Amino acid sequence: MPPGILLLVALFASIAVGTTATFLAWRERPEPGALPLAGLLAGQSWWSTCLVFQVQAATLDAKLLWLHLSWVGIAAIPVAWLLFALEYTGHDEYTSPRVVALVSVVPAVTAVLALTGNYHTLLYTDVSVVQQGELTRLARTPGVWYWVAGGYTYILGLLGVIPLLGLVTSDATTFRGQSAALLVGLVVPWATNALYLAGVLPTGGLDPTPIAFAISGVTYLGALTRFRLLGTSPAPNKRARRVVFDRMQAGAIVVDNHDYVVDMNDSAAALLGVNPREALGTPAAALLADYDRIPERGSLQGYLTIDGQAYDVTVTSIENARGSGIGRVVTFHDVSQYLRQQERLKVLNRALRHNVRTETNLIHGYVDRLDGDPEDRQTVKDHVFRIAEISDKAREAIDVFDEARDGRDAASLDALLASAVATVRDDHPDVAVEYETPDDDAPVAVILDTAFTNVVENAAEHNTSDHPCVRVTAECDGDWVHVRVADNGPGIDDYERAVLEEGDETPLRHGSGLGLWIAKWGIDIAGGDVAFTEGDDGGAVVTIDVPVMERP
Repeated sequence: MPPGILLLVALFASIAVGTTATFLAWRERPEPGALPLAGLLAGQSWWSTCLVFQVQAATLDAKLLWLHLSWVGIAAIPVAWLLFALEYTGHDEYTSPRVVALVSVVPAVTAVLALTGNYHTLLYTDVSVVQQGELTRLARTPGVWYWVAGGYTYILGLLGVIPLLGLVTSDATTFRGQSAALLVGLVVPWATNALYLAGVLPTGGLDPTPIAFAISGVTYLGALTRFRLLGTSPAPNKRARRVVFDRMQAGAIVVDNHDYVVDMNDSAAALLGVNPREALGTPAAALLADYDRIPERGSLQGYLTIDGQAYDVTVTSIENARGSGIGRVVTFHDVSQYLRQQERLKVLNRALRHNVRTETNLIHGYVDRLDGDPEDRQTVKDHVFRIAEISDKAREAIDVFDEARDGRDAASLDALLASAVATVRDDHPDVAVEYETPDDDAPVAVILDTAFTNVVENAAEHNTSDHPCVRVTAECDGDWVHVRVADNGPGIDDYERAVLEEGDETPLRHGSGLGLWIAKWGIDIAGGDVAFTEGDDGGAVVTIDVPVMERP
């Protein structure tokens, strides 16, 4: 096949691939980077199209016309590449109209000089037609502005590569594939152009860069289709981290190793009553009176009081790639509402522990002095006892919530279950409570003590069988512990079980007691789950799954 035909086939292939990729990118608007990528691909296709007409033109004037027109696409490519790289990687703060106008000055001047090339020699000092076999091509001597435009093009290209390099090592396979395809699409035509300018490629003076666009077009098509270039974009990553930090409810300040403030979020600025911009570079101790109480890392013992509000303070170390500490993040969690709630619970606990118990004891003591049917007096006593029992359960619930902050404390699974079984055996001597010691003991949340006791107690208390029996077993399965409490009683009523599984009560839909609720709350706080089912031979089966804590 003659060289001229081969050249045209290669150029048409470049145009076809580039045009297809352009439409795909244009269709993805307004995804980050879609518009500049479409402009980049359109510029490449325009350059290849102009070269086709330039090769086919028969006269010098016609060839010069298409040469000058091709510079419109050539000038647009580097600007579009830089804008795409910035938008795609989430650095869109650098794509404001002012920045776009500034980086477009040299390309715009280049395009104007190209379109007016017949009246000056800034782009080319000399242009002539050379016959090379069957082809007639232009022999050009570059002028001063040619090298200015070329140098500027490579500078913008390198600036666009910088933000993409960070994605090559991304943990996300999709982003690695996208960035690799984009870099190949850039490097191939630009390396080809550099080798052409250096006179290394034996092209007979014909610029092969538009032909190389066929390869870059294929890689861009692969990125658009295989790696969903504009469908899965890393652009939100950078901005999302900033948004999360700024909008998080807890106040956070970032300090360097010398305890100077280098960053803070909106909540911290409001908490300290400072302007974030003015606070940066200020010693943290100047903003926070009790800063010397804050530890190097971990949690502050007690609370930090700022303007009458109590805060739980946590310090997290920031390390560089070598593991060396370069700063810390100090986080302030407002616990004032929690402390007020704890104070209310203490008052309520005292009322339930002493006041209600005292009043029920008085009623129980005086009821025998009343005249009337002895059965009525016994009924009153039974209800008084029930009130006292509900009071005790309410107090247990308060204790569970009070211990929620210590839910990370660990205790032996065997010890907790053995304690629960012993308690129920003492309170219900007529019930046979069997306990099978687990083969592998494991540490679990200490708050499960109350939960286990209530589950075993519920199985014994509501067991109306002639020979009531409760069986407790446990096994450790890797990071989880599975406790099973089965009885031979009537089972848990479907209505009661539905209320527990839904986790909510209403005035018209509620359970009959607090025991299983207390157990469910404790298991939830410990990070576990509880299921209520029916045994094969009747009776209730309560299965508790809780995570194993770190072994001391």
